[in-house]
Amino acid sequence: MMKQLSFLFFLSLAFSVSADVYPGKNWEQKTPEAVGLNQQRLDELSQLAEGHGCVVRNGYMVFHWGDESRRIDVASAVKPWYTHFLFKAIEDGKIKDMEDYVARFEPRLNQLNADLHDKDSKIQWRHLACQTSCYGVRERPGEAYDYSDFNMALFFDTLFLSVYQSSWERVDEEVLHPLLTDRLGCEDNPTFLAFGIDNRPGRLAISVRDFARFGLLYLRKGYWNGQQLIRREYAEMATGNPLPNSIPRTAGESADMIPGQRSIGGGNNQTDHFGSYSYAWWINGIDREGKRHWPDAHPDAYGCFGHDGKRAMVVMPDLDLVVCWNDTKIEGREMENQALKRLTEAAEAANNE
Repeated sequence: MMKQLSFLFFLSLAFSVSADVYPGKNWEQKTPEAVGLNQQRLDELSQLAEGHGCVVRNGYMVFHWGDESRRIDVASAVKPWYTHFLFKAIEDGKIKDMEDYVARFEPRLNQLNADLHDKDSKIQWRHLACQTSCYGVRERPGEAYDYSDFNMALFFDTLFLSVYQSSWERVDEEVLHPLLTDRLGCEDNPTFLAFGIDNRPGRLAISVRDFARFGLLYLRKGYWNGQQLIRREYAEMATGNPLPNSIPRTAGESADMIPGQRSIGGGNNQTDHFGSYSYAWWINGIDREGKRHWPDAHPDAYGCFGHDGKRAMVVMPDLDLVVCWNDTKIEGREMENQALKRLTEAAEAANNE
């Protein structure tokens, strides 16, 4: 009994100390064993995934596969980054609050769908972040969930071009780098121009080791090495408020959008929220059938996902762990669950050794 108590005491002490660990110019390296992870389970994760990836625990880089420095598009995993800059704009007084109307910055919304009672004039920033704006479908804002890359293009363009008063050409140097990635010390020059200025600006290209820094920022509730980069309340709200299952998926009946409206990727009505969509993050919620999103992961897990899981960054707070992968074979909730299961087993197996 005394041995167990001593082990728990030193384990808790190790975690309290680790809260002060952040990467500098480069990540400090430790072996998986040094931070209580089983190497074999991590090898199984890399074999399942292929592609590129890394694992951070207690603030240390402890495992990687493929090319951790390669800058690659992350597809829809960029969406929580938009929410981050939305919260930052509210902090800085550029936007009143989450209920502020988007039409204050994009007045063309006031000219749409007169037959639907000018519904788009009532789109709030909260609706864009949660994909309940119903932009391009007939429901009113807040009535339904529409996973839409027209919604996300409207979100990006209005936020970065109108609120931050930047441009596609300058958004990296004026917003992305000075307000976030430089402060995180990113090594591989992340960019919102993954495919260049003429091909879906707003897509994020980033290395897995740099994406892991973003995960560590949220694991630490917006705090980074002596500075609160985003208010704790916003970091917690972003990753802990899934849409209720009472909000239906849109029926998908089309409505007018701004003429020439671009998409940042696909179209409308791509998926349901499964009780797990929180301000553009995916969390480990419970769907309409009572099934947890990732049944073999801890309930507090949350992450950014693109291309149905092929590209992702996941935070696992109970394990003080961040994992990031890209260009992988992982596809769909079941394979995502299998990947996170191996990480959970990596910690459990090490504790039993």
